[in-house]
Formats: sequence, C-alpha cells, structure tokens
Amino acid sequence: MSVERFVDVLVVGAGPAGLATAAGLAAAGVGEVEVVERDQEAGGAPRHCPNRGFGRFGTTGPQYAERCVTAAVNAGAVLRTGVSVTGWASPLTLDATSPRGLERITARAVVLATGARERPRAARLVAGTRPAGVFTTGELQRSFHRHGQHIGTRAVVVGAEPVSFAALDTLRQAGVEVAALVTGHPRHQAPRARAADARLRHGVPLLTDATVTELLGRGRLSGVLLRHRDGRTARLACDTVVFTGEFVPDHELARRGGLTMDPGTRGPAVDSAFRTAHRGVFAVGNVLHAVEPARTAAHEGSLASAAVLRHLLDGDWPPAAVPVRVTPPLAWAAPNRLTVDEPDDGFTLRVTEFVPSPRLTVTQDGRELFRARRRRPAVPNRPFRVPGQWTGRVDPRGGAVLIALSAGRG
Repeated sequence: MSVERFVDVLVVGAGPAGLATAAGLAAAGVGEVEVVERDQEAGGAPRHCPNRGFGRFGTTGPQYAERCVTAAVNAGAVLRTGVSVTGWASPLTLDATSPRGLERITARAVVLATGARERPRAARLVAGTRPAGVFTTGELQRSFHRHGQHIGTRAVVVGAEPVSFAALDTLRQAGVEVAALVTGHPRHQAPRARAADARLRHGVPLLTDATVTELLGRGRLSGVLLRHRDGRTARLACDTVVFTGEFVPDHELARRGGLTMDPGTRGPAVDSAFRTAHRGVFAVGNVLHAVEPARTAAHEGSLASAAVLRHLLDGDWPPAAVPVRVTPPLAWAAPNRLTVDEPDDGFTLRVTEFVPSPRLTVTQDGRELFRARRRRPAVPNRPFRVPGQWTGRVDPRGGAVLIALSAGRG
C-alpha cells in the first residue's frame, strides 16, 4: 500500500533547472515545494565535471552543483534524493518509490526537470562485440573523477563538439593518450574555434567526415573501424573509446504521462512559459532541448518558477497552442508551442549541418511572418537564438508555424 502525500509543487529532477525552479518558488513563499531526485546526490551532471567555467569566478562543476543545492534548500525547498518517480495516477498525481516505500504524491503543479542523457554505443548502432573500455562522456567523468578508476592507455573520442573537448581533458588528466577525435562533420564544432584548433595542433589528430562503424576486440577493446565519407575504411588501434554528445532528453516519465512530445527535440512540447499540453504540468531544462549548458538550464529554471507562480495564483492555462515546426537542416526549435497569452522572448534553434550566412524564414499557412539573415554561420551541436517579435502576427486558429533555414551568399 502506498502512502498518499500532498505538496504545493512537485519538481522531478534535482539538476540545475529543477533546483533553480524550486529555489525561485520557495523564495516567493509558495507553500511546500518538494524536489525529488532518483540519484543519491543532488546537483545533476555538473557534479561529474571538475573543470572550471560554471557560473562566475571559475567555478568548478561540483562547486556549481553544491551552490544550486544550497540555494534551493536555503530558500525553503524540500530536497529528497533516492526517490524514483515511476508513473502517473493522474496529471497532477505521481507514483514514486523511495526508502520510505511506495508513495503517491499529489501537487497543485508538477515540474519535470529530468534532464538529458548521452546516446550510448548501442543506440548509435555501432557494430562489434561488447568489450571493456567503452564509455560515454558522463561515464568517463564519473569513472575517473568520482571513483578513481583506471581508464586505459590509448583512446578514440567519437565527436568533436564542446562535450568532446571536455572528454579530451578528462582523458589527458587520466594519463590516456588520445589517438584521434572522429567526427562525421567537415570540421569540429567547438565554440572557441581558435582555442580548439590550438589544442588539436598539439598532438591530437582530428579525423573529419568519418564515422566509427565497428568496435574490435574481446574482453578489452583493441581498436575501431572507421569509414570515411568517400568510402575508404581504416582501423585505428585503441583500448578505450568515448562516445560524446548526441544527447537526448530523458523523456520516459513525460511519455508515460501522455504529454505531447515535440518531434524535433524529442522532449515535451512547451510554450515560452514552460507549460505543457497538460494543465498544471510544466517542463524545464534539458528535458526540453538536449543539451544546453548548466547555466542555461538554471536560468530557465528561474524563469519557470515565475510561470509556475503565476499559475498557482490565477489558475489560468491556455486552451490551445500553435505548434512550431522546422525543416532541414534545422533539427529543432524551443519553445515549440505558441500561445496567445504569453509573449515569446525568442527561440533557440539547432542545425544538423554547417550553414554559412544562414537566411531564416518563418511562415504560417504560406504567409511570411519573419525573415532575417545571420552573419555568423550556423554550426551543428551549437545553439543560435532567433528573436520572437513576429509572434504577434501568428493566427491562433491557423496551422503550424514553420521555421526554415537556407544558406546565403558569404
């Protein structure tokens, strides 16, 4: 038999987004704000990232995570770890398993902040056996920084985006030689291109237009097979491989709740107030758009707390929303629902390929709403922002809004 409990706001997930949401609500005087986290420690992914650059003054990941936790607890939020939310009894009632046993928690508002995860080797359909020495970036950082495990001697990093360079740093700290970074794109996607180029020039080859197609070895990894875009194949000797990037929202709970999902982000569809299609259910952070930096997720949490507070005060909820869709080479847009009662401050977009001098067009039912050109190229695995001043021209009774991107002349 489960114990039934009632809170004002239930936040699922104690990463930067969930903690910032809880801190804002508790500081605003909302009754009982409870955050549940399935891990035994709160703070999210930054806990495993000892590199600096989180927040101000060169804060490390663990320091940043601790500050997020402290802010939420000091504001008055209740934080419970080791609690797994397993399903929904109704849109505002969730079932959970904790050290106390089975629980059924009902809230006036629910906030999903379950974050994102990297796609492992199996999800990328890489052939071969299952030898030791295969990691994602998160697994690598936890194994070395938190558990002090031996990683290997020679590694291949699959990816060349910002997270890939974090994996490169961890491997170097672990004393592992990096044989190469491998990317299917024509160049790396690091935001600080010159700094990344300099780091690569110091002994780490960057293999572009190439993919890892098979893992070799039994017991322990002995190498990987590569296929280049022109059809050439090669074998690269290594005893460690790290699959980086390719994040996907941790959306299982949202799907079990029957929330409308966005086909691009593969997370819950939300408007600019982080409202889902279910009344009283919000979603925030990287469960919406895998993956943005911790400070971005925390900033969204602060904004979401204000939106949740407004809902608790007036109970208002939009009756309908216009979906926002994208066409290739755009991968997704966030937010991806437009509601007439909430002005949009802008949209975050992602592309699947490099687009020089991108030209952006926004239409609805063939009617142009907005057109703009960016001077900087659009780069895969890196976001770019689009202003939302055109949203007032959207017909709330019309069809989906379509965002398209094309390459302009230099």
